[in-house]
Amino acid sequence: MKRYFIQNRNQQIHISEWGNPQNPVMICLHGLGSTSLSFTEIAYELKEEFRIISIDAPGHGKTTPFELREEYEMEKMADWLDEVISLLKVQSFYFLSHSWGSLVSLFYAAKYPDKVQDCILIDGGYQGKRHSNQTVEKEVAYYEQDFDQVWETWEEFLALVKSETLNWTSKKLEAAKDLSLYKNHRYYWHARGNTAAHIIRAMHKDEAEDIYEKVRCPVLLLRATLPESMEPERMKTANIFKEKITGEVKDIPGTTHLLHWDRPDLVVYEIRERWK
Repeated sequence: MKRYFIQNRNQQIHISEWGNPQNPVMICLHGLGSTSLSFTEIAYELKEEFRIISIDAPGHGKTTPFELREEYEMEKMADWLDEVISLLKVQSFYFLSHSWGSLVSLFYAAKYPDKVQDCILIDGGYQGKRHSNQTVEKEVAYYEQDFDQVWETWEEFLALVKSETLNWTSKKLEAAKDLSLYKNHRYYWHARGNTAAHIIRAMHKDEAEDIYEKVRCPVLLLRATLPESMEPERMKTANIFKEKITGEVKDIPGTTHLLHWDRPDLVVYEIRERWK
């Protein structure tokens, strides 16, 4: 793995990359609050077969936040991402994305269809905010508070990260270290509350459901099934997804929203089946 920065729009953009530059390109987009190392287990398994480029989103990891709230809106995120991909000299690629990253990938695929060969969405891109019972202000307040938490010790921070997945490994420890910011003898999330708030507002404004029919490339959604209390809502929005987009949905039993951490082996299998 190599990690490096590129410069765009007076912004430092941080990249994690695995594999041979001559191999087919896979671009990975992480979810809200995560970093490019979210895909580290999958990348280590596939580094001999693909060039894997995983991008720290604005305000995440080591990438500079946007200055304006509006820059996190989906159309603008798609344009920003295309500039990054052009700087990396990538002409066409496969998309692997999680959660909020899947929403961004769908808007990108709709706007720049000639560059995207295929998409795999990991429990993302289908949970429309218009089907949620939460108001935007209530959800923004929750995420601002959640992302601005402080921990006194690394052990406390790590315990929280471990609790989010059903399958802990040494590679995930590497990713967990990337999630923390150590300052003044305390531990913080690398992404701050105002970044999370801007993204939640953008997700309420821009619905993927409205652009499903513009996505021309094939799409596979790997859908989590835990917790069971969320199944009715997830099934409802997944059915809308299946009706409006050219693709398929696979429900993955016994997986949480961090499906690629719970079952990285299954994600690797699906990639090999579709992209080789």
